[in-house]
Amino acid sequence: MRTVLTGVAVTLTLLLAGCGDSDVQEVRTWMQQVDAQTQVRVPPLAEPKVFVPFAYAHKDDIDPFNPNKLLAELAKQAAAGGGNGLRPDTERRKELLETYPLDTIKMVGTIEKKGVMHAVLQVDRAVHQVVVGQHLGQNYGRITAISENAVTLKEIVQDATGDWVERQTRLELQESKENTK
Repeated sequence: MRTVLTGVAVTLTLLLAGCGDSDVQEVRTWMQQVDAQTQVRVPPLAEPKVFVPFAYAHKDDIDPFNPNKLLAELAKQAAAGGGNGLRPDTERRKELLETYPLDTIKMVGTIEKKGVMHAVLQVDRAVHQVVVGQHLGQNYGRITAISENAVTLKEIVQDATGDWVERQTRLELQESKENTK
């Protein structure tokens, strides 16, 4: 037993001797030499550019960002007969559901009365029945078809050039949370 303990002690002594400080001292000496020889050079910063403010001297001219300038140009095009002739009827009396944006109106169902399909639409907490031909939304939308799953409508909107164009939109049936349980 005594020989085993002596062998373990000798082995541990040799392992600790291998973890000596000789290589660490060489690395520290090298780092000190490199530190002493290295010169730090930081290039100087470039001078900042001088800002020269622009004085807008034409106060009486038309402001290029004024929306009246666009309206005047659109009026000139309309007087010249530009466009495709499609225009919303702004003279007719607006219906109640035309005061709401289309994204706030939800289709919640359909009802058939005397062979005519009615869509049931919800705005906030109010429920409304609509039929084909009624107007809907703020973009001069007119209902063209009602199915069990959707209300199809045509809207008249202005494109980037100011011309009136038709686009087709659908209000899809909104599934109730109670049906998904």
